[in-house]
Amino acid sequence: MAIRPDYPLTTERLRLRPFTRGDVDAVHSYRSRPDVARYLFDAPLSREECALAVQQRTTQLHLDQEGDRIILAVESSADGVLLGEISLIWRSSEARQGEVGWIFHPAYHGKGFASEAARRLIHLAFENGEFHRLYARCDAGNVASWRLMERLGMRREAHFREHAVFKGEWDEEFYYAILLREWQAQQAG
Repeated sequence: MAIRPDYPLTTERLRLRPFTRGDVDAVHSYRSRPDVARYLFDAPLSREECALAVQQRTTQLHLDQEGDRIILAVESSADGVLLGEISLIWRSSEARQGEVGWIFHPAYHGKGFASEAARRLIHLAFENGEFHRLYARCDAGNVASWRLMERLGMRREAHFREHAVFKGEWDEEFYYAILLREWQAQQAG
């Protein structure tokens, strides 16, 4: 099961493309924010840390084996502004499972960009029937993220209460998932 897309992936309003070294300032504009880092494993990133992250992302473009990830810049087709990033991680080859995730600059929340980008990435994962199940997870307090999962047709499968210490506090996490057949039914409907 290899996924080697031709880039960019496009939607009506977006281009999902590989990161470039020129994206550092745009990524820093949201990854340096405490309100963005609140639900991420990382603390707010310095410009140097963003430069390293962008450099790593420039090579994360294909899924050839379990553990590989695709991480793409999401930009507006209209003006080329970088809005955020989206990811697909191959989590299990035996169970044919992957994980999707996203990080968007708060200035672009509530405009449907994350939904549009996530739908395109889910389509990429499921279009060849290679993945059986995709999941996403978020902190239970990240209402915007779990509502996005629901808009994508994912169902909540788990609510882990106080299962880990995250940034000095007990963490609550939601897991959402969608099966290939559920996605196919959505596409047919």
